[in-house]
Amino acid sequence: MRPAPPQRLSPPDSSPVPQAGAGPALEVESRASLRAFNTFGLPAFAQTLVHVRGVGDLKRVVDHPSYGRAAKFILGGGSNVVLTRDVNAVVLKVEIMHRHVVEERPDAWIVEAGAGENWHEFVAWTLEQGCPGLENLALIPGTVGAAPVQNIGAYGVELKDRFESLETLDLITGRQVTLDASACRFGYRDSVFKRHLAGKSVITRVRFRLPRPWAPVLGYLELERKVAETGIARPDARTIFDWVCAIRRAKLPDPVAIGNAGSFFKNPVVSAEQCRDIIGRDPEIVHYPLPDGTVKLAAGWLIDACGWKGKTVGRAGVYERHTLVLVNRGGAHGSEVVTLARAIQESVYGRFGIRLEPEPVIV
Repeated sequence: MRPAPPQRLSPPDSSPVPQAGAGPALEVESRASLRAFNTFGLPAFAQTLVHVRGVGDLKRVVDHPSYGRAAKFILGGGSNVVLTRDVNAVVLKVEIMHRHVVEERPDAWIVEAGAGENWHEFVAWTLEQGCPGLENLALIPGTVGAAPVQNIGAYGVELKDRFESLETLDLITGRQVTLDASACRFGYRDSVFKRHLAGKSVITRVRFRLPRPWAPVLGYLELERKVAETGIARPDARTIFDWVCAIRRAKLPDPVAIGNAGSFFKNPVVSAEQCRDIIGRDPEIVHYPLPDGTVKLAAGWLIDACGWKGKTVGRAGVYERHTLVLVNRGGAHGSEVVTLARAIQESVYGRFGIRLEPEPVIV
């Protein structure tokens, strides 16, 4: 059930929002349900939820006598979070919307989007504008602002490969800051926003650099299979977009129908020696050598090998078509998802000596 429409409220124990002459009022909800704002569909409430429609809203939060000093929890599309309890921090629901082509350079298209834009819709829009380059990242749930936080990636492309810059607002000083890729410290499903800037800085807009001339990225097994099946040796960007959507829909559940947060665990990276040891015991393990000599293992294969496919703990389960995805069977609580995740971690560690790391933020 979706929460009741938000009202313009003056928060308790504070002066009205905003102060005289400070601009439009903040849109605030008290005791707001977050069930509709997380793709797992988990029950939780926010004591205070602020709808952020622009930078001005964030500055008013920073300057507010109560909100400014309170802990903050930043919420985008809710596709990378597991809520295990109510959130006492001020929840900032980022809903900044805009998208446009900034510049067409000889070597790249520069496109920009507000942090609240739906990621998949933005990817589709770039193709409509004649600016390819993000098609391999189609159908990933979440928002544009959340994409750099996670450094999302799929089918041979990571966000950092197409990144130009982003703008943030410091929740302590209210200062706007532009960060380039080096400042974002992108790693495998990681960035500075998951570390020392977590809860301290809000991404407001993101710019992408899409290389010209465009070249397809097809060095991924499932895309290579599509090339073989269709006989299309040189697919255009729209064809790759359609292939990626078809592949994802065939094996991943739609969060609208089945609550989930996409891939729940990161693919672990091990040394070549560790990999050889595992291959000696399990020759069929799916693994991918990396340029630095380490090896990435398929977490889904590890989970499947431990017999977890389709299994359920309480009302949380492992998706039958993809063992890397945990799902809400109906009415699950965050604690059940976490219990299931920990059981899987212990099982995989017991057999392979590898500790799986969750992708979503657990609150």
